[in-house]
Amino acid sequence: MRWASRLATEPDHPAAIEAALAGLAADLDGAAADLVVAFASPDFDGQLPGLFARVRARFPRAHLLGSSGGGVVAGEREIERAPGLSLVAASLPGVTLRPFHLRQRQLPEPDAPAEAWRALIGGPDGHAIVLSDPYTLDSERLIAGLEAALPGGVVVGGLVSGGLRPYSHTLLVDDALHREGVAGVVLAGNVQVEAIVAQGCRPVGDPMFITRADRNILYSLDDQPAMAALQAVMNGLCPTDRSRARESLFVGLVVDPARQAYGPGDFLIRNLVGLDPRSGALMVGARLKPHSVVQFHVRDARSSAADLEGLLRRRAGGRAPAGALLFSCLGRGRGLYGVPDHDLGVIRAEVGPVPVGGMFCNGEIGPVQGRVCLHGYTSAIALFSPRTDA
Repeated sequence: MRWASRLATEPDHPAAIEAALAGLAADLDGAAADLVVAFASPDFDGQLPGLFARVRARFPRAHLLGSSGGGVVAGEREIERAPGLSLVAASLPGVTLRPFHLRQRQLPEPDAPAEAWRALIGGPDGHAIVLSDPYTLDSERLIAGLEAALPGGVVVGGLVSGGLRPYSHTLLVDDALHREGVAGVVLAGNVQVEAIVAQGCRPVGDPMFITRADRNILYSLDDQPAMAALQAVMNGLCPTDRSRARESLFVGLVVDPARQAYGPGDFLIRNLVGLDPRSGALMVGARLKPHSVVQFHVRDARSSAADLEGLLRRRAGGRAPAGALLFSCLGRGRGLYGVPDHDLGVIRAEVGPVPVGGMFCNGEIGPVQGRVCLHGYTSAIALFSPRTDA
């Protein structure tokens, strides 16, 4: 298995794009590309048909997957608010690829059996990379269906970005361009996919039980009005954390209700979207379950960096992957850290000089405690290795 990653930053210079494609081929060192993944900033939008035709001409036997991206990642750079084309090529011996494109009307109903999803993606085995349009597809239903259809598999990806309205994004599957739905590929056979999801928050206060909730409205925690419980947490914070909480406070929902103690990665982070002073209720960006455990969280650059570093350092397996895809929130990057190329730099520092490609997303897809979820403000990383050395 061999991966390569290249970056082009000049949409009006075909020679620069050709140089990036030639570099990909050279980095594969004579191995044929089986999969090429491309992410293009909005600056390339008008040129995508011709650009993808160039990719096809260079790699005639490869499956193609790609999308728009408000920012892209390739080589050693994260490109934000500037032209960028991320190109990743992979030679995948012993791996079967099943590309797919689905529109909203094709998605099975939420109570449909797993077989209905498997009919759309070609079978029950493998791992999925998904690039979903946030305006034209119910990504939550997609994720639930793929998780049921691929038991034991990893589902990872992101909501494409760069557009501001329905049909403003481009999705690529093989030689077809689409303006809606989801583009994806299932990888089966001699491939191992390890997913790392860095949510970038740290807990404040103590875990509490939801004692009254209705849908996404949180009325009481530990038999106190939710706003009163939150105020008690705020009162116990140091001035710095209190200031952070006023700017970026989140609610963590425990993923595994059987756990008695909680640590990093045990909570699914969701937005605190509103409050009602009259009732003392809080509105959370998720459906809530009474008697489950929640804990408030804050987000800052230091916590985000430490979370990503720790997850990569503790990753199972430990051996260097052949390649990686990075799906990072538009709210991270330079705006969070104050410096460019941060998350990519952490990956290279902790994992090694692995070829990485990716994009900045409107939402990220990846597992937490074995459950595939749609996230915000995260970095979801897929690390690819052969299962065997054969």
